[in-house]
Amino acid sequence: MIGRNEYVRRRKQLMRMAGRDAIVIVPSAAERLRNNDAHYAFRQDSDFHYLTGFGEPEAVLALVPGRAQGEVILFCRERDPAREQWDGHRAGQEGAVTDYAMDDAFPIEDIDDILPGLIEGRSRVYYHFGRDTDFDLMLMGWVNRVRSNIRQGAKPPHEFVALSHLLHDLRLYKSRGELRLMRKSAQIAAEAHRRAMRATRPGMNEHEVEAELLHTFRKHGAVPSYEPLVGGGANGCVLHYRANNSVLRDGDLLLIDAGAEYACYASDITRTFPVNGRYSPEQRAVYDIVLAAQLAAIEKVRAGQSFEAYHAAAVRTLTAGLIKLGLLKGSLKANLESHSYRRFYMHKTGHWLGLDVHDVGDYRIDGEFRELEPGMVVTVEPGIYISPEMKGVPARFRGIGIRIEDDVVVTRGDPEVISAGVPKDADEIEALMASR
Repeated sequence: MIGRNEYVRRRKQLMRMAGRDAIVIVPSAAERLRNNDAHYAFRQDSDFHYLTGFGEPEAVLALVPGRAQGEVILFCRERDPAREQWDGHRAGQEGAVTDYAMDDAFPIEDIDDILPGLIEGRSRVYYHFGRDTDFDLMLMGWVNRVRSNIRQGAKPPHEFVALSHLLHDLRLYKSRGELRLMRKSAQIAAEAHRRAMRATRPGMNEHEVEAELLHTFRKHGAVPSYEPLVGGGANGCVLHYRANNSVLRDGDLLLIDAGAEYACYASDITRTFPVNGRYSPEQRAVYDIVLAAQLAAIEKVRAGQSFEAYHAAAVRTLTAGLIKLGLLKGSLKANLESHSYRRFYMHKTGHWLGLDVHDVGDYRIDGEFRELEPGMVVTVEPGIYISPEMKGVPARFRGIGIRIEDDVVVTRGDPEVISAGVPKDADEIEALMASR
């Protein structure tokens, strides 16, 4: 887990970036009703978690650089034995200070009385406008209360700045503690994928395979980092397939895109394997192209390379392979220039990974793709999708959807594939499935 000192360092770094005349305001996630009086499982807001490690709803963090009485203030729920009997332990104000290293803490019910005074005298407010309409209105109400006292000498803020401008660049670079958690998350997900490969047989339903994934996640204290995609046959050609309710047929492929979230940190892994344990010649031909593209892309996940470089490497390898199979006509150069490959490969090769599956951080700086740097974590996930309805394609290739995805850390040397615990070489996958 992340230690208290790391959260303290993060808050101090953010306050240095914001400046002594600013205030930073970060609310927690809200509890959401699923139906009637039953709630969805609570998951803390990623930015709030990054700065506090505090796992409760109904809380607001205020960072007030240079404030003599304390710079780090948390508004949170009070201890309440009656409610804790029903809902579980609360840290309360004392716990916020002793367990989470806050300088001070106040009951959330007192925020209307206290926060306007913290805003007064600050020239800039850093906040995520537009995420939560209700909180936006509350914040503007507090600011307007300060403005109403200008004649009495109050100094309201004159600038509102998107918090993401500062905070999300910090989150892009993972610390040693964060990388430990991400490796653990990837190890759990890899075990889940191996279990699913061993369990899969013709005649099963996709949701039965999904259950194998969920079993492994929960066994290790993790949850899905996103809704698992378990798509057999043509369902694997649907990029965001969600139903997971079709029968798996002998001779089809099964594409599983599933990651674990451990201590709020995500993994994101995709594997595609034969339901009956053996790739057909056509499936193997397409699979080997995707694997070659992924390996070429991973080789480009290095410090100093452009974020776009590994996508370009994957595209070049995929396009050459599609030409060799006869699915594209003409020269490699002509197909790359015309983007003809997009008929079979219509998405990018990866994204940032961290507290969010599609993690925060700019991909471009001043219009140019940013360079990869040590501590960044990306996914590498090329694919080829040949839908059953695709015209001009030999029938033997139709219905083949293949994606291979791994989680890769940018280091000062070779890329570190933290999801390597699940096989992706076709021979290795067949060997694993044969051992069922």
